[in-house]
Amino acid sequence: MLSPEKNERLTRVGPGTPMGDLLRRYWWPIATHDMATRVPVKRRLLGEDLVLYRDGSGTIGLLAEQCPHRRAALWLGCTEQTGLRCGYHGWVFDADGRCLSQPGEPAGSTFAARIRTTAYPVQELGGLVFAYLGPLPAPELPRYDLFVWDDAWRDIGHAELPCNFLQIMENSVDPYHVEWLHGRYGSFLRELDGAAPVPVVTKKHVKVAFEVFEHGILKRRVLEGHTEEDDDWRVGHPLVFPHMLRVGAAGLATFQIRVPVDDETTWHVWYQTYRPDGGAPPQASIPTYEVPLVDERGEWLRDYVDGQDIVAWITQGRISDRSREHLGTSDLGVILLRKLYAEQMAKVAAGEDPICTFREPHDVIDLPMERDKFGPAAQFRAMWCRESSIRFSPIRDEVLDLFGDPALA
Repeated sequence: MLSPEKNERLTRVGPGTPMGDLLRRYWWPIATHDMATRVPVKRRLLGEDLVLYRDGSGTIGLLAEQCPHRRAALWLGCTEQTGLRCGYHGWVFDADGRCLSQPGEPAGSTFAARIRTTAYPVQELGGLVFAYLGPLPAPELPRYDLFVWDDAWRDIGHAELPCNFLQIMENSVDPYHVEWLHGRYGSFLRELDGAAPVPVVTKKHVKVAFEVFEHGILKRRVLEGHTEEDDDWRVGHPLVFPHMLRVGAAGLATFQIRVPVDDETTWHVWYQTYRPDGGAPPQASIPTYEVPLVDERGEWLRDYVDGQDIVAWITQGRISDRSREHLGTSDLGVILLRKLYAEQMAKVAAGEDPICTFREPHDVIDLPMERDKFGPAAQFRAMWCRESSIRFSPIRDEVLDLFGDPALA
């Protein structure tokens, strides 16, 4: 268990908090590519209210929500050829936060030169818009492999979840939940409907291990009937610090990106790539979609793996009270992750760069991941297309055709 004070330290992400200071050293997805248009949109990240827009020149800007003139929201605004014009009194701000125009002020006034609004750097990569809210100079935006492959298809699912990001990240270093939450509980729900147990995820864990490495924490496991020669142990897959899980196999690879909107809300992004042997043909555009959380009765969806995870996360409360938990030996990964966050917060407080800070330009960062996961690769891929957010993807049928897999019922 943790003391209430240590729990606060790990879960509060706003400006000036230890975790908030750490997380501001990283680039965060703040929008999918189709959200950045000529129409300004409200976004919230790390407890800060912001406005995202794309002006007539194609430049994307990210500004503090309220205009520094009379505090009206800048999403009530007009994008110009350069910059965003406040809809209330017409002041214009560019992507660097400079005030370019102040209608109503006298000719020759220097007032505009003395006015700035908060602006944050943004970059586009792989169909996402990334923002950096930390001290300058900003580090390089990490070009992780899934974001930059030129021979893969992609789609992007997303949902806003009513809980703190940490309890989602802790799930990523909790392998035992797979056989119980997804294996036993998932199969129980199917039994009630007269269906067969969930395939693949029912195997028992014989051995697990976690190691801190250059990209975060590498996870390994040996399942019942398997050995250390199998990919699940020999290769494993990473939790990419501080906010992503990479999971997949057999040409299907996903980043689960946990974006702290504020202390009690997380924007969850499922970034899927599909890369069969020999690569995929060109993709015209990257489709995006919202992942539903409830059924037609308003009940939380629990009939698939991602839905079961979501309900496990949010039923811990908006912020899990870790002073009331009781950790066991099976929670070694959770303990290691909390320790890693604490160590990196201390590095930032000492003026150092935390882990996964890239200061030099680079082409691609390759990450480890199993080829054959939980056994036969094709079996896992078929299960994942049914049991993950991919079930809601607008291109799921095309993905099955891409891999030559049979259609799903």
